[in-house]
Amino acid sequence: MKVTYQEKHRPQYHFSPAKNWLNDPNGMVYFNGEYHLFYQHHPFGTTWGPMHWGHAISKDLVHWEHQPIALEPDEHGAIFSGSAVVDWNNTTGFFPDEPGLVAIYTSAGTYPDSERPRQRQSIAYSKDSGRTWIKYEGNPVLSDENITDYRDPKVFWHEETDKWVMVLATGQSLMFYTSPNLIDWEFASEFGNTAGSHAGVWECPDLFRLPVDGDEHRQKWVLLVSIGDNHDFKEGSRTQYFVGEFDGSVFVNDNSDETILWLDYGRDNYAGVSWSDIPSTDGRRIYIGWMSNWRYANLVPTKGWRSAMTLPRELSLVSCEEGVRLVQKPVEEVKVLRNKTDIYENLIVEAHGSIYDLVSDSLEIVAEFEVQDASVFGIILRNANGEKLVVSYDVGKEILAVDRTHAGDNSFSDSFAAVQEAKVNAVGSKVKLQIFLDASTIEVFANDGEAAFTSLVFPKEAYQELQLFAEDGTVKIESLKLTEMKSIWGA
Repeated sequence: MKVTYQEKHRPQYHFSPAKNWLNDPNGMVYFNGEYHLFYQHHPFGTTWGPMHWGHAISKDLVHWEHQPIALEPDEHGAIFSGSAVVDWNNTTGFFPDEPGLVAIYTSAGTYPDSERPRQRQSIAYSKDSGRTWIKYEGNPVLSDENITDYRDPKVFWHEETDKWVMVLATGQSLMFYTSPNLIDWEFASEFGNTAGSHAGVWECPDLFRLPVDGDEHRQKWVLLVSIGDNHDFKEGSRTQYFVGEFDGSVFVNDNSDETILWLDYGRDNYAGVSWSDIPSTDGRRIYIGWMSNWRYANLVPTKGWRSAMTLPRELSLVSCEEGVRLVQKPVEEVKVLRNKTDIYENLIVEAHGSIYDLVSDSLEIVAEFEVQDASVFGIILRNANGEKLVVSYDVGKEILAVDRTHAGDNSFSDSFAAVQEAKVNAVGSKVKLQIFLDASTIEVFANDGEAAFTSLVFPKEAYQELQLFAEDGTVKIESLKLTEMKSIWGA
């Protein structure tokens, strides 16, 4: 049966599987002009099950071509999350003729004659640009029977020490290992037992270096850590990050242990990591996340398919009063998806102001507000069923909120209805919002990526109108742009 990608709630310009279950992005690597996206995939059902690596390829980070399943469960277990790299210098010995790809992943099974989980690291390699994979006959290449949660290896080449580095999630901490060849690994250090949030098991780390304020001579290392669901905390699973120094063996946090930095303030951006081997001529650090939350990921009301990825985002570091912080914005390639744009300028909004009809539920909305005397202002997206999604800014508190409590179907989880909030300072007197609405997903970027919100919504029917509003006064809209976005799936 041909896949039409027209099912209810199916995003039209975000990546999703042709059918069945998707979660964590895995093995993202750029090679021979192609971006590879692997992902946790259950090919036989729409809930989490025996994990495989699904696979898709893109030349532009926007349009994706589904590939056959890359890695299937074997005698070592299911194929959990991991990463992929280009072995440019044949450190493995797998590629005597030309460079190839190596995937590093967690083999997840159980100990013999036991139900105790066993997680070990394995590798596979590809000599045909990722189309087919050969599992290393010496798998697994790294194990530790004393640690149960021992997974999600992120690997990269560290130029200064001339070694491969692996960052591994190990319960409530991260462990660093080094290797000359991706096969023989040596423990280097551990980080995180007392740092940051420990609201759930640590998962899916990433480590990379970025210039600060665009200055290549001033660089910092960014360490991403996703945190699994814990019902004692209302948010469910989410992702934090650390900024600091890394010498090839040890990561040193620039901030106090008590400092917690969140990557995203919405409920639905998890397990994201970045692409490996993007050419230096490009120079970007590009990231993608899974748009869901373990609190309700298996329960969301989609049929035939489940879950999608965020838009790819460019990450950068900026200085602010609090220190060095991560900024994210959609990659510039999304501009090819823009269709017709309606532009409105110099609007004065009071109470419930202008209403604009929405021609599609695949939209980019860019609104530039100038604060006047309103206490709260923002945007309401609504449909004829009375469902509404509200994006609002509280001027006094300097809080941006994405309220989905009445945005659509909440019945599948007591945790789904939520007001998602973050501190966002007006720049001068300006607040800029870039919003991507795509069927059941919304991504909000405030002030060019100072804060990001990723959120699922499940309206019974598409939102049909956008309304501007202001409370206790007026707000000026310098410009409002409503752009229809093209589908990436074609006819």
